[in-house]
Amino acid sequence: MSATALLLRESGVTVTGSDEGFYPPVSDYLFAAGIQFSNGYKKENIPFDADAIVVGRNAKLTPQTNDEVRAAIDSGLPIYSFPDILSNITRDTDNIVVVGSYGKSTCAALMSWILKENNMDPSYFIGEVTNGFAVYAHRGRGSMFVLEGDEYPSSHWDDRSKFLHYNAKCVLLTSAAHDHVNVFPTHESYLAPFRCLLGGLPDNGTLVVNGGDRFALNLASDRNSRIRCVTYGMSDNNAWYPKNIRFGQETTFDLCHKERAIVTLSTTLLGAHNVENIVGVSAMLLERGLVTAEGIRAPVASFKGVKRRLECLSEKTLIPVYEGFGSSYEKALSAISAMRLHFKTRRLLVVFEPHTFTWRNANAIAFYDDVFAEADKVFIFAPASQGADTHSQLTHAEIISRVLAAGVHCEPILGAEHGLEICRNNITKDDVVLLLTSGSLGGLTKSIPLFLEEKFPL
Repeated sequence: MSATALLLRESGVTVTGSDEGFYPPVSDYLFAAGIQFSNGYKKENIPFDADAIVVGRNAKLTPQTNDEVRAAIDSGLPIYSFPDILSNITRDTDNIVVVGSYGKSTCAALMSWILKENNMDPSYFIGEVTNGFAVYAHRGRGSMFVLEGDEYPSSHWDDRSKFLHYNAKCVLLTSAAHDHVNVFPTHESYLAPFRCLLGGLPDNGTLVVNGGDRFALNLASDRNSRIRCVTYGMSDNNAWYPKNIRFGQETTFDLCHKERAIVTLSTTLLGAHNVENIVGVSAMLLERGLVTAEGIRAPVASFKGVKRRLECLSEKTLIPVYEGFGSSYEKALSAISAMRLHFKTRRLLVVFEPHTFTWRNANAIAFYDDVFAEADKVFIFAPASQGADTHSQLTHAEIISRVLAAGVHCEPILGAEHGLEICRNNITKDDVVLLLTSGSLGGLTKSIPLFLEEKFPL
């Protein structure tokens, strides 16, 4: 919603808004853009002279429970979802939509960064704050528009996936593992909107698909058969792939296309999954002829990644401490694997919060059987309670029990202070720490790095 507000403001629209709770960095972006907003919902927030109202899909935004939403409906003004607004904004641009169950934010941000560094001034819409960008949404002067495409439903009155509104001309499909189990109870129901998206691509479009994900590869066969489809992945049975990978503080590899090395790239992003992301983005840009191979080299090297995606939280401690976005099984698994890959000689401690519905749903409890296999110790925060009555919610004890049964050393975190106490009693100078959550870990994402700076100063 805030990214949409920024796009509208850059388009010359006066924007006001409301929410319950405003926090940096989003509040800072809104202040800087001159967007007025109210903290809390009340019918008086709606300007009498508004031309339109945009309503999000937050669970609290229903006319039955929210006076402001009720007043908006009663006003007779046009009401839109933010995907509706993006549909209008992207009607006349060349749109590349990045979709998939993981990798979307990083790929959309990297693609936008490369185009920006090649002086193309693209428009972009990224779901997370990205290092190096002044804002995470921008209306550029160029013809290109890069959008992170979310498969989640558009609004309370529109169950279509958000990305179906974005007038996609080209699609980068990173993955199609089952996600959002509270909305898509079966894998087939999850795949359905992706099939609709790919089937609607124009004849002159391009689909770049992760050939290492069998679900994504199967979806590609359901596309408009006239559009061009190319594969990327970590192995040479794809059209685009990496070779001669040398993992380190700076990872280097050769970007290859059909048995030919195109360019040598370097990156400070961690993990094999980020090499794969770079290959996918490069494949799309080169297949479309938007940049040269040499035009990719410097931007990839300078790209610092998306906030919370294996982000180093402190450079003032001897203990490497990173935050990973652990909203799904695949994201958690790739983050843990990346930490093990880059810190082979250190003991890996994971502090985890089952924040999303996927991690809290009893139907997905099998994810706990192997997700922490590469960790030495795991400390698990209590699951979030919001929306617990809408699905089969796991208890804290059930999650702990399942992880212990998988043979992993695991302890519960009963609160923020208890979490800090656990850190004091367990972390040694030879460890590496991964904070894995899509929430806040009760503030531990801030307090643990501060503790490490104090106890293990650089």
